[in-house]
Formats: sequence, structure tokens, C-alpha cells
Amino acid sequence: MTLPKLTKLGALLAAALLLTSCGQAGGQQPAVATPTPASLSRSTQADGGAHMMAALPDEGVPLATVDQGNQLLPFRDENGVKVFELTAQAVRWQFLDGVQQVAWTYNGMVPGPLIRVSEGDQVRILVKNALPEDTTVHWHGIEVPNAMDGVPSMTQEPIAPGETFTYEFTAKPAGSFWYHSHVDSDIQIGAGLHGALIIDPRMPPANPPDVDEVLILNEWRFVNGKTYGAMPMAGMDPNYFTINGKAYPDTPVLQVKQGQRVRLRLLAAGQFVHPMHLHGLPFKIVATDGHAVPEGAQLTKDTVLVAPGERYDIEFVASEPGMWMLHCHISHHTTNDGEEPGGLMMVIDVAH
Repeated sequence: MTLPKLTKLGALLAAALLLTSCGQAGGQQPAVATPTPASLSRSTQADGGAHMMAALPDEGVPLATVDQGNQLLPFRDENGVKVFELTAQAVRWQFLDGVQQVAWTYNGMVPGPLIRVSEGDQVRILVKNALPEDTTVHWHGIEVPNAMDGVPSMTQEPIAPGETFTYEFTAKPAGSFWYHSHVDSDIQIGAGLHGALIIDPRMPPANPPDVDEVLILNEWRFVNGKTYGAMPMAGMDPNYFTINGKAYPDTPVLQVKQGQRVRLRLLAAGQFVHPMHLHGLPFKIVATDGHAVPEGAQLTKDTVLVAPGERYDIEFVASEPGMWMLHCHISHHTTNDGEEPGGLMMVIDVAH
């Protein structure tokens, strides 16, 4: 958080007599677009804190046309360059049976589509902004040219509503990475503007895992049918928690066979830490933040603390058949609006 934003927030808190503090640890291409109605914009008051606390606009927001996020994003080949397209847009997303809320998304899904390439690939990603506010995309952990880093007013001008910006870089290094907004980050990232980017090694491993899944963890705040930014701040705490855009019992069930080796790529996209615990199946930490852990240094654990922005690749052998639970061990994070069970829980179904 920048110093100016802290100053505004401090002024807001002082004015509201809130004395509680909390925390946890290319080129631009114009695009033709329909002007954004003023009714769709969030508060544009000079007071940044009030803007931060405003609900996402919901007038005219369409229903999502897909029901699962993290879907593999197709590309087209242009003279050896893999070209992807992302559109930042608002949709009404179903987080849980009976819970459908506004989210800001890439390509209409939560989380955004999975971008998967190989080390050394030339990648071009066209990002169109169909939101009522500026945005950018930051390629978290990837070695990109400075001009492609996605930091507004530092490495590029923000992408204004209706405009398109082209990001281009060489995919490196191999590992588990992610992409997310870098504008109004308190709101935009947690509101859904995030997705995974996996770079496979140039030389495929001799013994790849049988199952390889990406699990993105996030928090949400829904009040009276409105979506607010969820953050570690008095009055802005989350009340819903999701894995790949769904809250338990609507989280995905991972089907595996006894004896298979499973890799889970855990990614914390929100602003809270999540100690993820796996029942019955001890795992090894094989990579952190996209970088492989040497075999001799790999820890065997049953719980790993995933902090905001971190990625942990864990592997285990599905040795025991049955329905095994993977969940956050902060109990509040396994609730839906205070009701347990819910939130950050999912089932790994090991079949004979």
C-alpha cells in the first residue's frame, strides 16, 4: 500500500473514530468500445478511503455464462508467438448455491482463465478493459521486461475503460505463477481480477505427477446483496471464502486413484493467510513461489501456511482410499457467512 493511500485511510479512520488497526502478516492499442455508463462507476470522491469502502456497482451486470473458473485459456499462433486475449469485465458469479454476487473477472470467470505455456515461449497477451475503472495486469513472479510489469504510472499508463493494452514477454522461469490487477489493488484483486499462469519446464520431467491441479484461495465480503472489498480492516472483514471461485460444499471434488502421485499448486490471491491442512495424506513441498525445492530440502508436512501472493506446490501419493478433506485451519475461513461447514474446504476422493 502506498503512503498516499495510507494517509487517506488514516484520515478516514480518524474521522470515523475507528481506532482499531489490524493487518496480516508493449504498446498501447486503442480499441473501440461503448462508453461506460456513469451509473456503473464506483464512488469517485476525492477521498480514496470512501472509494475503497464502496460496493462494486451492480446495475446492468450480466450473469456469468460459465460456471467454473480457472479454465484453460486457448491461444492462437502468430509467427511463433502464442497470443492470448483477456477481458476485464463484471459478471454475476455463483459462488455457492443461492449465493450469486457481482465479481470483477477476466473473461467472465472466477478465478480468471489458466494460462499455461512452456519455458521459452514468446507470449503476447491482449488485455481489454471493459470495467468502469482503470486497470492493469501484473505478471507476478515472472521475469518480464520492465515495461511489461503492469505498475500504473511507473511502467505504463493505466488501461482506461474501453482501451486495450498489449503485454509481451518470454515465458521464464518454469514454475507456478499468477497474474492480477495492480490498480486499486485493495479491491480489484480480491474482487476477482486474478488468475494462474503456469510455465512448464522446457524439458518435460521424466516422472511427472499423475494429477496436477491449481487451487486459488480467496476471500469475499457480501452484505445485503452487495459485493465489497474484503480486507484485514475493521468493518471490511470477509464472510465468504473460496477455492477456485466456489465455497464449500460447491468447491470442486478432486477425483484420484489409489497409488497416483498428486501435485496441488496452492495460490493465495487475497489478503489473508491460510494454513492449508490435508487429512490422511502427508505431502512434500516440492516448489515455493515457482522455484523448485531440491529433493534433499523438501519438508514432509500436513499443513502449509500460504500467505498472500505465495504459491506452494505440494505433492503426495494417494495411498489410502476414501474421502479426504483439504481445508484452511483458521476455523472462520471454513464458514459461509458464519455458518459451518463452508468456505475453504474441498474433498479429495481417492478411489480403489
